[in-house]
Amino acid sequence: MPYVAALAAIAGLGLAFYFNMVVNRADPGTEVMRELAAAIREGAQAFLRREYRWVAVFVAIMTVLIMIVLPYGAPWGAVAYLMGAVFSALAGVVGMQIATAANVRTANAARDGAAKALPLAFKGGAVMGFTVAGLGLLGISLCYILFVDVLAVDDAFSIVAAFGLGASSIALFARIGGGIYTKAADGGADLGGKVEAGLPEDDPRHPATIADNVGDNVGDVAGMGADLFESYAGSIVAPIVLAALLFGGFATGQEGAIVEVGDNALLQSSFLFPLLVAAVGMIASIVGALLVRGRPGRSLSSQLHFGTNLAMVITGAVSLAAGAWIFADVPEVENGLLLGLVIVIGLVAGYAIGFTSEYYTSDHYTPVKKLAGQSETGPATVIIGGIADGMLSTVASVVLIVAAIGASFWLGDLAFTDELATNGGLYAAALAAIGMLATTGAVVAVDAYGPISDNAGGIAEMAHLPPEVREVTDGLDALGNTTAAVAKGFAIGSAALTALALFRSYTAAVSPPGETLVIDLTSVPVVIGLFIGSMATFAFAALTMKSVGRAAQAMIVEVRRQFAEIPGLREGREGVKPDSARCVAISTDASLKEMVIPGALAVVLPLVIGFFSVEALGGLLAGALATGFMLAIFMANAGGAWDNAKKYIEAGNFGGKGSENHKAAVTGDTVGDPFKDTSGPAMNILIKVMTIVSLVFAPAFI
Repeated sequence: MPYVAALAAIAGLGLAFYFNMVVNRADPGTEVMRELAAAIREGAQAFLRREYRWVAVFVAIMTVLIMIVLPYGAPWGAVAYLMGAVFSALAGVVGMQIATAANVRTANAARDGAAKALPLAFKGGAVMGFTVAGLGLLGISLCYILFVDVLAVDDAFSIVAAFGLGASSIALFARIGGGIYTKAADGGADLGGKVEAGLPEDDPRHPATIADNVGDNVGDVAGMGADLFESYAGSIVAPIVLAALLFGGFATGQEGAIVEVGDNALLQSSFLFPLLVAAVGMIASIVGALLVRGRPGRSLSSQLHFGTNLAMVITGAVSLAAGAWIFADVPEVENGLLLGLVIVIGLVAGYAIGFTSEYYTSDHYTPVKKLAGQSETGPATVIIGGIADGMLSTVASVVLIVAAIGASFWLGDLAFTDELATNGGLYAAALAAIGMLATTGAVVAVDAYGPISDNAGGIAEMAHLPPEVREVTDGLDALGNTTAAVAKGFAIGSAALTALALFRSYTAAVSPPGETLVIDLTSVPVVIGLFIGSMATFAFAALTMKSVGRAAQAMIVEVRRQFAEIPGLREGREGVKPDSARCVAISTDASLKEMVIPGALAVVLPLVIGFFSVEALGGLLAGALATGFMLAIFMANAGGAWDNAKKYIEAGNFGGKGSENHKAAVTGDTVGDPFKDTSGPAMNILIKVMTIVSLVFAPAFI
């Protein structure tokens, strides 16, 4: 089965290569458009090179720490960790390359209408999507083949977990650094240009316009790609490691005592089923992606979501049969079909959480329209309304995630014999996370489509293309904001389920032989950890938001300086150009400096608490999981609602562009920028990084 998964991963990478050729063959437009695209590409690549140099230092330190502290660290734990880090970084590089090539080609295609521009932007996003999913599945398959099948090393499944930690390390800093960059540039551009100078978005006179467009790529493409690479890899690793710890010692009666896989049918099937589901999801995503085409007369939303929806249906149907087949000869499993049904529950829950995000963030529904209406009484009511809607959106998401956990646990309980019912339920809950992200290739494709469309609009504006071209790109971009919110819903929902599985794996890993560590809420160390974990998520959100605020402030000061000191810039005098490179440098320097403390917090805190008390660390993980999930949903949906409320007004409602209502909505959107693109998305990485660090370093704690 790992060989089948590896072949499916290679097929996904092959589709990414094909779509990459299709995009690069498209016409990049006029000479001015090419120059603008080159400036964006240069800024994005320069940032990525500097960011990866910084992150390489952290990866080197963690590699040495793993080799010294962990019994399996030298050399295989370190090798797996480096594999995860390298594959995750590679996904970001590929995504950046294609996004900075697809943006200008999408802008040029928009001159012929949305029917031509949409499939081109989607194919650009699909390169990112299938690179993320392909490299993630290939990396885990290679780890399984190498460490379990070929070398049969001791602690093989702890080594597989180290792959997930490597992916998390890159994702954490890529998401934080990219998020700070993009929102510093975006906030500076909005406040310094739209509000203060009264300039249209992406006006070529604006010094921060290029930096803003660079930010779309470094934050919403490279950062998002690393984020979902980590989420996808973690969702596959979690049930494999959990099965090893819960079922591995079944024959000896010792939880956490991993025995040889050998002819143990329960272990073999429990390990291989997640890989099989991921392979099925990959093939289904390929089929769905190939069927996304521009069709006149159909809404953009229906065309874009068609491939994802089809992939989900195929994955769900095949997973039912796969569960019944792969567990057919396992004595401890009475009904494998129920485990296939768990995958369907994950798919449905992920879709439902995504729809909830769409409901609260799309201008097709009541919440955003009402939020836009609140601009009539100023920015304060816009901000109050967005915060309230974001908080309210957590209700439906929590109900859905609780229902998914409860239903999957119940089905797992029924699927296994009485002796393994409880552990089987926990394993099933971990499988639900794979269900949510099985179609990652298609999900990331529609997510990465968004920043490509946004960049296309910026290039169209700066290149002075006809207004109808910008109308097409604005329609694509508005849909992109919604698809991004949906993808964040998938990522956050899967993070909760994956963290739950890794949390249970941690308690098994630190339990004495024949016992189970109980996280007792009446225990003082546990309560201490609970409060620290809850505090950590708020501190993390505050640190990242303050970082955006400081960087945006520096950007606004620079924009004001250029308008004051460069004669003719504000008036648009011919031949007068802004110093865009200075604004790019401000965002780059600020984001790289500001990402260090929040990123280090996620790794250092669980290590410090773990060496103090494994019970306190259990409380910390529980507190971080609960509060982090809430904050992630709240911030992502509030930010998305503010953004699309602004776009709803810009479409001609409530006074349209340039009105006082529009200025109020721009203020709300600027507040929401770090919510939806920095702090919120990074929260799901935070809770998983803390959990997987705890699991990987569990042998050192005990």
